[in-house]
Amino acid sequence: MPELPEVERARRLIEGVAAGHRIKRVTCARDTIVFDRVSPNRVRHVLAERTVVAVHRHGKHLWLELDQRPWPCFHLGMTGEVFARGGTPPQLNSTPPVQTKAWPPRFTKIHLVIDTGAELAMTNKRRLGRIRLRDDPARELPISRLGFDPLLDLPSPQRFVDALHSRSTTIKALLLDQTFAAGVGNWIADEVLYQARIDPRRRANALSVAEAKRLRTKLKRIIETAVLVDADKSLFPRDWLFHRRWGRKRGTTIRGKPIEFLTIGGRTTAWVPAVQRQRASVTSAETDS
Repeated sequence: MPELPEVERARRLIEGVAAGHRIKRVTCARDTIVFDRVSPNRVRHVLAERTVVAVHRHGKHLWLELDQRPWPCFHLGMTGEVFARGGTPPQLNSTPPVQTKAWPPRFTKIHLVIDTGAELAMTNKRRLGRIRLRDDPARELPISRLGFDPLLDLPSPQRFVDALHSRSTTIKALLLDQTFAAGVGNWIADEVLYQARIDPRRRANALSVAEAKRLRTKLKRIIETAVLVDADKSLFPRDWLFHRRWGRKRGTTIRGKPIEFLTIGGRTTAWVPAVQRQRASVTSAETDS
């Protein structure tokens, strides 16, 4: 499922291809599920002949700022992807995704042709993504109800501590709550808790100040590292839990420590009990912001 780094990669791709250019042609699939409370024809009419001023993102949502409102908003859901063809796509820091010969790709929901000749396509195989129109996306639902974006507006250490101490839910469930931290999904939450050495079953308000600050440090570092390589998993550090957390395989270990699996908040959680103790010791260096 696309999480913050994957959506930021999509934002950069769209920005590099379309920002400052006019949308020459728009084709929309007849999908009344993905097009949320707006007809595909309406979206096509709104986007055609408009200039893309900028491309924005908050959490897992992104939107195009056009030279005229309303603006299109996109949520990729579990299987959504953005592809580009032609023109001069931006030079990303990772290997571009493999594309099929068919163009537009299968399951394309919206296809844009830019005045440079470049093209963009958003696919959504399982139809869990959404395309919307909003006059002011950041101040309207669903984006307005999201919490902080860890890449764009991570709270100060003290505000982060205060936010955790005001919540009694488990720390894993809180990290997945998009009204708390927008863009954090299952693998990021597991990675953060593993690197911060915190048991995912702990209550947020039971974490010490040092633990809460360490959690913030790891959240910032993991997000920034993943974004730096444009969410190319092959470039993630080899010692990350990410590379060993999939499939719930019994007997899987990391650094010789067994990885176990449990369900929290309806989501599979991978964790390492030998590392993520109920109360881990910390050093002053690990609590730095």
